[in-house]
Amino acid sequence: MKKLWEDIGNNVEFLLVSALVIAVLFGLAVLGEWWVKKRSGQGHKQVSPVKRMVICAMMGAIAGILMVFEFPIPFLAPSFYQLDFSELPALIAAFAMGPVAGVAVEVVKVLLKLLIKGTSTAFVGDLANLVIGCSMVIPASLIYQFRRTRKTAVVSLTVGTAVMTVFGSMFNAVYLLPTFAVMFQWPLDQIIEMGAAVNPGIHSLTTFVMLAVAPVNLLKGTAVSVLTLLIYKKISVVLRLSR
Repeated sequence: MKKLWEDIGNNVEFLLVSALVIAVLFGLAVLGEWWVKKRSGQGHKQVSPVKRMVICAMMGAIAGILMVFEFPIPFLAPSFYQLDFSELPALIAAFAMGPVAGVAVEVVKVLLKLLIKGTSTAFVGDLANLVIGCSMVIPASLIYQFRRTRKTAVVSLTVGTAVMTVFGSMFNAVYLLPTFAVMFQWPLDQIIEMGAAVNPGIHSLTTFVMLAVAPVNLLKGTAVSVLTLLIYKKISVVLRLSR
């Protein structure tokens, strides 16, 4: 009975933390849009609320499907770390309509993925995907709003990838991996051993984050950035969102 109450408490705590994180992300996106619009005098292109909702829903659906198709990267990290391209629709929406739209797409995609596939990581991996994805989408889209040029897009995506890599590594070390260990009842030592099986240089939580988590985020950010640069303008024209 005691263990049951502990499990319930852990789940409730995780849900509350997840709700708080989502609220903070939306708050940061809203403040960021306001600040960019005030400083640059332009902000994102004005889109009707209905069209904005439709595009966010559509991009969220595409992102959710992309999130389902995950690829293992056994040369970098244990099997519970996989590569997907679900940040691509979020970045496109955020570049076109601002970071709030990007965060909305991130939320929709995770909810849709849970409906389609459920969770295999006690929701910890899903929260990680949402938060770490937003850590790239928000700064990248804010920088792009100041000057919508290809050069600025390259800079913004580079900064977004760097932020995602650093923040994702810290968030994994401080919260996600310890929470995953508790929710899944896997000792951290066992998780580190799984990392060591991939890379012998991994022998602690710090080295796990540096040699497994950081490279995964860097690879994902780079791949999504290249795809965004290749297709953003074409899709924004189709959606009639380009300036």
